Amino acid sequence: MSIDAILVEIVEGTLASVEMEVETAIARTSRSPMIRDAHDFRAGIHDRKLRKLTGRSYSALVHPIVRDYPLESMRQGDVFFHNDVYQSEGGIGHLPDLCVTVPVFHLGEVVAFVQAFGHHDDIGGACPGSMPSGATSVFEEGLMVPPIRLWDQGIPNESALKIMTRNSRMPDSLAADLDAECSACLMGAQRLSELFDRYGRETIESCFDAILDKTTETYKREILSKIPDGTFVWEDYAEHDGVDAPRLHTQRITLTKTPEKIIIDFTGTSPQAKGPINHCGDYADGNFLKKWLAPILRNLADTPERMAELDVNEGVVPLIEMIFPPKGTLLTPIFPAPTNARTFVILRLLGVLAGVLAKAVDGKMPADQETIRYTGVYGDDLAGDSYLMREVLGGGSGGRYYADGEDTIHVVPDSRNLPTEFTESRFPFIVERLGLAIDSGGAGRYRGGLGYEKHIRMLKDANFMSIADRSILACWGLKGGKAGASFSVTIDVGGANERNIDALADAAPVKQGEIIRIRTTGGGGWGDPLLRPFADVERDLRWGKVSFAGAQTDYGVIASGTKDDPLIDVTASIELRKELSALRTGLEPFFDRGPGYAQLSGGKLFAEVDFV
Repeated sequence: MSIDAILVEIVEGTLASVEMEVETAIARTSRSPMIRDAHDFRAGIHDRKLRKLTGRSYSALVHPIVRDYPLESMRQGDVFFHNDVYQSEGGIGHLPDLCVTVPVFHLGEVVAFVQAFGHHDDIGGACPGSMPSGATSVFEEGLMVPPIRLWDQGIPNESALKIMTRNSRMPDSLAADLDAECSACLMGAQRLSELFDRYGRETIESCFDAILDKTTETYKREILSKIPDGTFVWEDYAEHDGVDAPRLHTQRITLTKTPEKIIIDFTGTSPQAKGPINHCGDYADGNFLKKWLAPILRNLADTPERMAELDVNEGVVPLIEMIFPPKGTLLTPIFPAPTNARTFVILRLLGVLAGVLAKAVDGKMPADQETIRYTGVYGDDLAGDSYLMREVLGGGSGGRYYADGEDTIHVVPDSRNLPTEFTESRFPFIVERLGLAIDSGGAGRYRGGLGYEKHIRMLKDANFMSIADRSILACWGLKGGKAGASFSVTIDVGGANERNIDALADAAPVKQGEIIRIRTTGGGGWGDPLLRPFADVERDLRWGKVSFAGAQTDYGVIASGTKDDPLIDVTASIELRKELSALRTGLEPFFDRGPGYAQLSGGKLFAEVDFV
């Protein structure tokens, strides 16, 4: 049927408003720091055909719910729940991600779904936080719940809730968070039901089709048209799996561009790991993974402003075909392979897609970023009660062909580090420093963004935990740009003594008075750092983003004075840049992986695929 374009805009705006209202309700009524304060959760709206309609963020899938509970069996007030990685059709990556789904009804029939899923503090398993770094089986990672009816026509299933909270080390927080998520989604379902009541089912569903068709056509016209037809190959790596010794765990993409779509072939990806870095990506024809990777395509938009306007909803799915290797790889693991650190794979795939596109479009893509890692401490507080503090610290994004990278960003939109005032009042430590990690951004004509530097002084003995990658490898630089600084954690034990903590750690002991120093990754640089204008380097010195030594080593800039009043010796800097340029061979690769790559590659400085 013919649909008024203005009505389509009204429906699209209503969907976005309902999604935001659901997320706001969760944030205001949840209890755990991970959900309430860090905002590591998302909402999404799907139609009865299981298509994701909203595009502000990613979300899980409705597919497993409808697979196990046909639409005709659903009733008003039902709430469905699941977190089982292998029965989620690829929508859930690890067990702490709990998902609730509420059907929307109009005249007694299901017409849509409201869904929320987020990372919860503890769902059982071998260690606090339910992310054991040395897990060799999903059974070690916590309680698995396949799709169940958690609320039946408005009545919560108390038995199921008792089982879940009994398995959690933080039962009160888990119960409160689940109640917040269920209630918020029920509220969102009511809002959508009112939309159907106002305009009628046929009209609203025609608007849904128009919204998705618009996305498909927009991406085809504005994004895919920028990629030349042909085949391009690139790969990147996770560095360790928590069980075996560090090595290169390959994630490879062969990208083929046709006039109608892009084909992403993951053949060449390494076998599944013994440890928990696997991701179940091959379910539902890669439906979740297509929408997870699609935001990278937005970097091909004409302007940054246009890029920000482009949503990722189900409309991108027809434009992407995925080819998966047989079962038994990092992306096609076989049950019960562990998955709690699957961020090492799905975040890396964002960079692999960016890298292979960079080869196709002469570098007009951002350099690499690694913007998520879990850190935290746990033990008994000053009153003797047990506690668990975890946060997801961001890192620097990659330099772009038109601008520097952003500092300390998070891959989850609207997420954030935990406020210092909150953590110091609740947990037995003092945050002595929280700022930018100087020199962490990769050098380039456009510098990579900086990571965090956070210092935590413990007031009582505790255990430190970390699930992080890029502690050996680094965020790659592009088209002459250099790799950013790697992730690191050290424990300052007083004086000149300190010890390093592995990036994958479940229970590193920290004594009272010792300081945990966390330094997150910097983004890769873009373009030749010797071409960075002197004024930009002077600004970096003044802002404390680059040290005087770093300016000389990385940018060929000799400066004196103080941070507040730096003075660049232009003549000496021009001569130094000439000397540094003369040392180059002219055979440098398109990508710079940093010094850690040689450590894991047997001495090689770059991979064969690093050349255009």
